[in-house]
Amino acid sequence: MRCDLRDARAIQSGAKQAISHLGNLDLLVNNAGAYHTRNFDEISAEDWDEMFAVNVRGVFLMTQACAPELRSRNGRVINIGSLGGIRPWVTHAHYCASKAALHMLTQASAKALAPEIKVNCVAPGMIDQGESERRSETLDHFAAKTPMQRNGSAEDVAQGVLFFAMCPDFITGQILVVDGGLGLA
Repeated sequence: MRCDLRDARAIQSGAKQAISHLGNLDLLVNNAGAYHTRNFDEISAEDWDEMFAVNVRGVFLMTQACAPELRSRNGRVINIGSLGGIRPWVTHAHYCASKAALHMLTQASAKALAPEIKVNCVAPGMIDQGESERRSETLDHFAAKTPMQRNGSAEDVAQGVLFFAMCPDFITGQILVVDGGLGLA
């Protein structure tokens, strides 16, 4: 099923369709996101708006659309944030600002939707997704800076999500940084 997270009507329709197809909804993982490298002076208003539309507004609207079903089932929401929402990256001001907003949305949603819905966030650092050879220099650079001496994997992020999916009901509003210690550098 496809859903354009920039389109509020598509989100409403997509949420209804998913719940209908699944029969119920216990867990919402807001994993879609936009990421673009731009120097500060090169970020246009359109770039800024696009980044926030996908990374923050879409998450808010999807959570809002799914909240009634999640509330009825004492469900959970897990947002995928970023180390960039905690640490500033010079060529990603719009991305970092959007992920910082998502982290705050996570905490505000945790308060607003409690006690029935638990809302948490996994914030990955440098994740090696098998990108092209051209990026191997960048990946090597970050692996060397990371105390665990490697970049993260999709499995590392998935384990963070699984933690929040299975953790005690008393955990809400938390940001779990999955970065091998990169943020400590």
